[in-house]
Amino acid sequence: MSASKLVKPSLEHKESYLDALREFHEEGRYDFLKYDEIEANFEQFIQELNDGNRHLHKPYADWVEPVPETILWLVKSDKFIGTFNIRHRLNWHLEKWGGHVNFVIRPSMRGKGFGKKILQKGMPFTCYLGIDRALLTVSPVNEAAIKIVEFCGAELQDELAETDQFPLRRRYWLDCS
Repeated sequence: MSASKLVKPSLEHKESYLDALREFHEEGRYDFLKYDEIEANFEQFIQELNDGNRHLHKPYADWVEPVPETILWLVKSDKFIGTFNIRHRLNWHLEKWGGHVNFVIRPSMRGKGFGKKILQKGMPFTCYLGIDRALLTVSPVNEAAIKIVEFCGAELQDELAETDQFPLRRRYWLDCS
């Protein structure tokens, strides 16, 4: 079996991505990504992801400034494992609650070391985009993500309190070089 690698989203991983989307929906995540719509228009979905016209996170409110974003998929053979998002710059919202980098592993592949792999493999892409130090934000209750970012060398800056609109977050900085 081949090693895992980061790739641009592609049609080759349609069935595996759709299976993962079902898994995310079962745990109550990403319900704004409509399964039937994506399945019926998968080629368009991929094109929008690769053009930066579609994002894999909850849509921002109209008052939040959009930023350019690169989306990569961690795959092994033909199996979709997770997503690595790189925001090319920070707006005021991302400085507090989003960061430069976000990653997620599909539920059935968690606990197998892919979180560390996706972050380690994704940082050279982040550096390539001109980001020397990347901000990552993590929920303080997500112990697995905290272990991953700290294992990879991220340094805790602070913890932001919950607000009416935004959740509690730990902010970490990770050197991209």
